[in-house]
Amino acid sequence: MTPIYFFAGDHSMSRLKHLPIRIYVKSIKKDLLQKMVFLGGPRQVGKTTLACSLLENYHDGHPGYLNWDNEISRKTIQKGEWSKTEPLIVLDEIHKRKGWQSFVKGIWDTWKNTQRFIITGSARLDIFRKGGDSMLGRYHYYRIHPFTLPELGGSDASLAALFTYGGFPEPLLTQDETELRRWHLQRVSKLVRIDLRDLEYVSDLDKVELLAESLAARVGSPLSYKSLAEDLEVSDKTVKRWVQILDSLYYCYLIPPFGSTKIKALKKSQKLYLWDWSQVVDAGFRFENMVASHLLKLCDYWQDVLGHRSELRYIRDEKGKEVDFVVLRDRKPLFAVECKLSDADVAPSLLEFKSKLDIPKWYQVHMGTKSRVVDSNYSILPFGKFCEEVKLV
Repeated sequence: MTPIYFFAGDHSMSRLKHLPIRIYVKSIKKDLLQKMVFLGGPRQVGKTTLACSLLENYHDGHPGYLNWDNEISRKTIQKGEWSKTEPLIVLDEIHKRKGWQSFVKGIWDTWKNTQRFIITGSARLDIFRKGGDSMLGRYHYYRIHPFTLPELGGSDASLAALFTYGGFPEPLLTQDETELRRWHLQRVSKLVRIDLRDLEYVSDLDKVELLAESLAARVGSPLSYKSLAEDLEVSDKTVKRWVQILDSLYYCYLIPPFGSTKIKALKKSQKLYLWDWSQVVDAGFRFENMVASHLLKLCDYWQDVLGHRSELRYIRDEKGKEVDFVVLRDRKPLFAVECKLSDADVAPSLLEFKSKLDIPKWYQVHMGTKSRVVDSNYSILPFGKFCEEVKLV
């Protein structure tokens, strides 16, 4: 597989290493023949690198890449003086321009027959996608995820690296625990001090940063806004809004319960996970977060690339019995997943829900090596084999 090159950090642009080509490339190239492509996703996930890899003979200063944060590029964009001979133009951070939606719409309507356009960004592109859309029918939106085990080839070494360092390119390439800790601190600080500031005004950034740092200890459990509010000495309403902002900035994500009258399911409590599971200290919850992120990526891929309405949920009844995840496509549950860090016996809660819910396949996944078929639709599998079984991406 042809490698795609990633810079090992903005401070070290000359130091190159490589990772496999992203799964999105083929589909993006196809979509560019007809529409613009918007790339959204977490800070430092590799959106810009992915976009630039599609430029012909990319190099520093390539005329097809324009970054709104660069003064020269900004003037070029404002005056419409980019190269008209380049087949593809990448507009990075253009969402920071006032009235960017109308501006990009005008660019597309003027040049759609001669040039292709990729727009990259994070929270603002996603919020715009969810709200009113004056560019309906002019673009396809891709949510770019961290690297996952299938993308890295599925080896035991790749799984160990992902579990320890997460799926973001820089720490995954560096594989140094000291650098990982430094990267964590810098990423959270930049997200709160820069990205949040661009999104909306929040007066107490210090407490938002404390909130972000504390969420790793809340992974995998129904989220209590009241408890968070008490810890931060703010109102429930305020902390809920801050969590929503961090969700919009691709720092964390929330999954809702799978409601069913057959099990008296919880209907409101959401579980929280981080886009960077390497921040989670507890090994069991880190594994659960890693599995959640792989499943969310599958759901987003089905929706963004294949056009299936897809959802990730969890199963929990009023008594507190739970199965970690259930994946739905086109509103129908396909399979449920329970996570165990090591080789484990049959999970009683999974057996109970299996007898009550019409879900075709049930899986218990772990970081061990043993496989076991419990019955025709219930298997206990190592995580790597599970990825192959359900065709994760």
